[in-house]
Amino acid sequence: DAIIPLPDPRPGDGTDGATVPTPQPPPSAATPRNNPYMPIGDTGAAAFTAAHPTWDGRGVTVGILDTGVTLDHAALATTTVGTPKIIDWVTYTDPFTDNDPTWVQVTSAVTGPTFTVGTGASAVSYTAPSAGSFRFGLFNERDARLGGEVGRDVNRDGNPAGSSGTFGVLWDGGSQVWVDTDQDLSFADQTPMTNYKVNRDVGYFGTDNPATPVAERMPFVVQIDGKNKVVNIGIVSGQHGSHVAGIIAANGLFGGAMSGAAPGAQIVSVRVCLFIAGCTAHALIEGMIYAAKNANVDVINMSIGGLPSLNDGNNARAILYDRLIDQSNVQMFISAGNNGPGENTVGDPSVATKVMSMGAYITDATWESNYGSTAPAAGTDNLHPFSSRGPREDGGFKPNAIAPGAAVSSTPMWQPGGPVAGTYTLPPGYSMLNGTSMASPQGTGVGALLVSAAKQAGVQHQPDQLRQAINSSARFINGYGAFEQGNGLIDVGAAWSLLATNKIKTVDISSAVPVSTAISQFLATPNVGV
Repeated sequence: DAIIPLPDPRPGDGTDGATVPTPQPPPSAATPRNNPYMPIGDTGAAAFTAAHPTWDGRGVTVGILDTGVTLDHAALATTTVGTPKIIDWVTYTDPFTDNDPTWVQVTSAVTGPTFTVGTGASAVSYTAPSAGSFRFGLFNERDARLGGEVGRDVNRDGNPAGSSGTFGVLWDGGSQVWVDTDQDLSFADQTPMTNYKVNRDVGYFGTDNPATPVAERMPFVVQIDGKNKVVNIGIVSGQHGSHVAGIIAANGLFGGAMSGAAPGAQIVSVRVCLFIAGCTAHALIEGMIYAAKNANVDVINMSIGGLPSLNDGNNARAILYDRLIDQSNVQMFISAGNNGPGENTVGDPSVATKVMSMGAYITDATWESNYGSTAPAAGTDNLHPFSSRGPREDGGFKPNAIAPGAAVSSTPMWQPGGPVAGTYTLPPGYSMLNGTSMASPQGTGVGALLVSAAKQAGVQHQPDQLRQAINSSARFINGYGAFEQGNGLIDVGAAWSLLATNKIKTVDISSAVPVSTAISQFLATPNVGV
């Protein structure tokens, strides 16, 4: 039940030894699809979709395990063919042991059309939507565990003196939930909601003021667990997951041609992270099982991981992920970690053998556009210094590949824009973040494009075939070793050329060699690795 920290993807602000930025032109509706702000051109994704317009991710569903994907961003609303972008939204923290206050226990039995909860001076009377039996609970936005980016203020009213921080939640015992979003103690004026994937019901805490650029409201969904008599109020726990989603599949950033790698793809959002802590082991296991086995996704992104002392891929979660990849025919892309540039800093669970572990690459053009400075090393191709390096503790080949690790992408509309200070301003709903958290969704986007193309062209695309096509066609960059960049920079066009032959036949190669490190006696076979 460990908590896995979520990496902070915010870049330096000029006060931490970073170069003071030089102002740059901002991205806008006029920015073309191939651009350095969202550098999908570096992986060939922009050129690939230009050459094959229908192979843009349509027909593909991507699972995203993260802080949740925002439901209020125009670029995450629909695909290139007009279908809903986000088709499922669930929370997979444990309702009782994971310290997540968005799980509301609806254990109080009440009867309409009116009912009273509490006793004495604390008694409060509510109006039910109708006569009949219900179960009642309270969602408290002022709960200390809802801090962090949410700031214990879901309705974005600044928590004025005398205001209430509680919202009544009413469940009919079946498939309907009412939330007293306006806090008027009546559910009669609320629209009933059910699990998001059924009708894509979205509610809002707060009322937006259209005269201000930031949204003074927060979208939410509900999730009913009838067995345990709990209802989840599904809100994002931070901007991280929405930024990742934009890199994979945003359609029409800034209202123009700028987009994620696979704008035609749809998304299943699985929230696995808390608000003031990290992401829970329970959620990373159960959420991944849901995404792989129950959500019918084609590829999965998880930009989360830690750095255990023994990063050899031989633990329960890593083995589970390998099995899910094989049994559910879904390829996972996971961030390699931000603990570089030292050797053997690659993170778990990206060290799982069949996971695509992604390191962070950057060009001079992106360095200039997103940071307002020149790259710290000569040459067009570079790795971010923070990008975790391999190998695994047992000598295993990690990371597997590299992809761009900085991007301007989508974030919740209730948050102000977040550029590198001094470069340009960004409107609410956009931030420039960096990390292998941003490289992994570039890889996932390439995976989505390949599966989209393969489905439409009738080409085999099993996970091991996808991995071989991507790894065998990556471009090895100068100045870095294989333990740093894996197979090199991924290239969707080159990978498709291999996959399209329909002749990729994978083989398993085993090896055993002596390993001598300070902790190699704890490997699966003591002092022996691959």
